[in-house]
Amino acid sequence: MTASTRQNDLTLVLGGNGKTGRRVVERLRGLGRAVRPVSRTSTPRFDWEDRSTWAAALDGASQAYVTYQPDLAVPGALATVTAFFEQAVQSGVKRLALLSGRGEVEAEDAEQALKDSGADWTILRCSWFSQNFSENFFLDMILAGEVALPVGAVAEPFVDADDIADVATAALTQRGHSGQLHELTGPRAISFAQAVAAIAKATGRNIRFVPITPQDFRAGLEQARLSAVEIDLILYLFRTVLDGRNERVTDGVQRALGRPARDFDDYVRHVAASGVWRA
Repeated sequence: MTASTRQNDLTLVLGGNGKTGRRVVERLRGLGRAVRPVSRTSTPRFDWEDRSTWAAALDGASQAYVTYQPDLAVPGALATVTAFFEQAVQSGVKRLALLSGRGEVEAEDAEQALKDSGADWTILRCSWFSQNFSENFFLDMILAGEVALPVGAVAEPFVDADDIADVATAALTQRGHSGQLHELTGPRAISFAQAVAAIAKATGRNIRFVPITPQDFRAGLEQARLSAVEIDLILYLFRTVLDGRNERVTDGVQRALGRPARDFDDYVRHVAASGVWRA
């Protein structure tokens, strides 16, 4: 570590190639900020399961955007992120912005660990991203013309990853976000069936939403050769955070940025124009 690096306010971005991480990197670079995006394939490499990679990633960083993969709800996540927060503070990191999960008890435990770390903290508590329909996860189903999920009429205020990245960037570059928990949602809650219908209308394609049982969904995931850990996590999220607890819309984006959250229809129009959903 050099003094000049520290003075440049180097920002470490964990998951620098992820949905929100890469957007945060783009925004910080656009502001002329020094950024170090890391992942399991970057140099330096960062792997949550290999703590020997943490020191090089943290070297010289004064702040960090923290996303935990695959999810803060997985067994062992709390111990891992707690250890990372401690090492980050010991290495000289002053500010930590954490992407957390909405409606997840395990994520709230991680939030408390961050608060106890001694760092200047900001928490971004979010649930389902709009971009899950266009950047992996549901994309293959959209392209195939049928979205089959173990969820009924429950509504979800899908949040745009660009809004999350804007809030994270503000937290890392502006005053007023220290010690703040930003609970971020879209401006309205819609069902998965309504979300799929909006995509079908915008693309002019016949795309169906089909509610299925958790057992049938598990069988499909097993056929896709996902690991048992991944399957259990996905089913856990459908079983818990989609039980109605997250239907409430918040004004978190408005309070953090002074502008309304992006609507799901705006997201759909933008992505449809890009051609991502063409079969």
